[in-house]
Amino acid sequence: MENWKRAVIAASAGAALAMFLRKKTTAGVILAGVSLATLASEYPEKFAEIRDRLPEYVERGTNYLDLVSRAGQRLAEVAKGRGEEWFEGLLRG
Repeated sequence: MENWKRAVIAASAGAALAMFLRKKTTAGVILAGVSLATLASEYPEKFAEIRDRLPEYVERGTNYLDLVSRAGQRLAEVAKGRGEEWFEGLLRG
């Protein structure tokens, strides 16, 4: 990879992080897009592979979210049955 591409990727990624931390999400998304577009221009075959596998990644993420949601519901049911003291003790460690 050429040095100027590395500089563009590093600068735009760093600036995107700074914008996200300052709660300026629109600017952060744009700068993150610049970083990703520059990276994609260097490795187009890898990004094509990721794009092809995107439905699989979305399905996995959905499965994980369902699992976490069920676990949260179960904890809420147990906490309701045992009272707030048990739940507070669980949160405190």
